[in-house]
Amino acid sequence: MILLLTVLTALAVLVLVAVLVVYLVRIITVLEQIGGNPTSFLAKIRLGVRAIEKETSAIGPEVTQLNAGLTGIAGGLRAVDDQLAGTVAAVATQGGR
Repeated sequence: MILLLTVLTALAVLVLVAVLVVYLVRIITVLEQIGGNPTSFLAKIRLGVRAIEKETSAIGPEVTQLNAGLTGIAGGLRAVDDQLAGTVAAVATQGGR
């Protein structure tokens, strides 16, 4: 009886290992299609991201200059706002007479 249970247990373990091997091979096949060779989807995505990085690399220095210019414009607009506020106040005072 013990010998029969031992053989059945060993057989069950072998079946389990065989099923695991089959599914692991299937998973590996799918993963290789996704990213295992130069024409895979993952490789194409990597090339696309690299192209975007290369095309947008000039934006960084230009944004710094743009921010500096916009800061100057913001100061000028504040001065214009102050002048307009003074003009509106003066017109309101004259209109009240």
